[in-house]
Amino acid sequence: MKDAALICNRATFGKDMETGMKPTISPQAAATIIDSISDGVFTIDGHWCISEFNRAAEEITGIARDEAIGRRCSDVFRASMCETDCPMNRTMETGRPVVNRSGFIIDAEGRQIPISVSTALLRDEHGNIAGGAETFRDLSVVEALRKELKGKYQIGDLVSRSPSMQRVFDLLPQVAASSSTVLIFGETGTGKELLARAIHNLSPRSEKPFIAVNCGALPDTLLESELFGYKAGAFTGANRDKPGRFSQADGGTVFLDEIGDISAALQVRLLRVLQEKQVEPLGGTAPRAVDVRVVAATNRDIEKMVEAGAFRRDLYYRINVIKIHIPPLRERKEDIPLLVDHFVQRFNRIQAKAVQGVSAQAMALLMAHDYPGNVRELENRVEHAFVLCEGGWIEPGHLPEGVGRLEPAGADHRNFHEAVNAFEAQLIRDAMRENNYNRLQTARSLGIHKTTLFRKMKSLGITFPEADGRTRSYE
Repeated sequence: MKDAALICNRATFGKDMETGMKPTISPQAAATIIDSISDGVFTIDGHWCISEFNRAAEEITGIARDEAIGRRCSDVFRASMCETDCPMNRTMETGRPVVNRSGFIIDAEGRQIPISVSTALLRDEHGNIAGGAETFRDLSVVEALRKELKGKYQIGDLVSRSPSMQRVFDLLPQVAASSSTVLIFGETGTGKELLARAIHNLSPRSEKPFIAVNCGALPDTLLESELFGYKAGAFTGANRDKPGRFSQADGGTVFLDEIGDISAALQVRLLRVLQEKQVEPLGGTAPRAVDVRVVAATNRDIEKMVEAGAFRRDLYYRINVIKIHIPPLRERKEDIPLLVDHFVQRFNRIQAKAVQGVSAQAMALLMAHDYPGNVRELENRVEHAFVLCEGGWIEPGHLPEGVGRLEPAGADHRNFHEAVNAFEAQLIRDAMRENNYNRLQTARSLGIHKTTLFRKMKSLGITFPEADGRTRSYE
């Protein structure tokens, strides 16, 4: 894309700015070359009006060259970045090119086309700025592939490629279609509420409310009134009727997080709701029928609590119709690059930034951490990096203390190098799967030669399945 801008410069203004020599090709020949480029290319003059517009630009935008030339570029492209952070304007102000900035344009038929943009200045023979050149690449195919992979590795806000989570993903459509109670096990921060929301959103109840209640965040008396509601006069300060969360979720789903923290008395009332599908508010005299599905979650071992008498056995059997376990992040570290990419995209949207991703060094450090706080902790670390990173790539120095700080000089770097090796090995394994274990295609997708791939696989102890199912070892 950079070469296209240089050709535009030479063809339009007559001299090579690097050497001061006359160009070796005619403007007509340069125009032919520009037209042969698969990327869209256009140039603007000092008034921001389009002066050149190549064939690929016509095809991507759906706008004919004759219609584009002479018009302001913002009127032709209607790009997402034109009003907020125009890359051409940034190049004009700073004198520095912009390379591969992501965004989208609206074509002649009103469709949104994802693109990457690069810009460069155009100077006349005296070195004065005479305009600019912009090249843009249609990323529709890339975006379609991203959406296909998103459908494979993402359900709702749950993102994973690990085999253990893929089994959970495979179960979700059948679980969501039923009306049975679900119990989700998992450590804090693994995404239990995200899974509950995914179940609700895939279910026939998706148009009805999803109400989440953290049972461990409220004292027993407040939790009871929160769940079941109360009638006016039920206690001091109850001046009017208040419906409980079960009533508010009628027809939908109630998510009871940390259900292992509720008291024995409240367990009895909850069991009655599950068995009879009725709730009775505090101070009420008649029960009210409700149609709700209950999804419960806990980070505690309820089976041990049942054996110890701390949790009612009959309630446990009632909520444990379908049991789903979410493994901690330390047991599925292959998800970290995918999750990081997901968070980078989300924070780019939220914070209106253009962070390209996480560098290999920073990713290796993220991969090396054990994450006692699981996915929530990883998300917080990426958000912290976003605050410090103005654009480009997140580097180790952007990461919070404890993750993004390298050891002092002379220290043992074994753990860091092990993390780098683990990250490289994961990238190779992912590329192998995505290319159906084709050696040449795997090497090309990684941007390395096939012999380099074999050498890295041997050093990392990675095996490559043969076509007949046998495995070659590089140990």
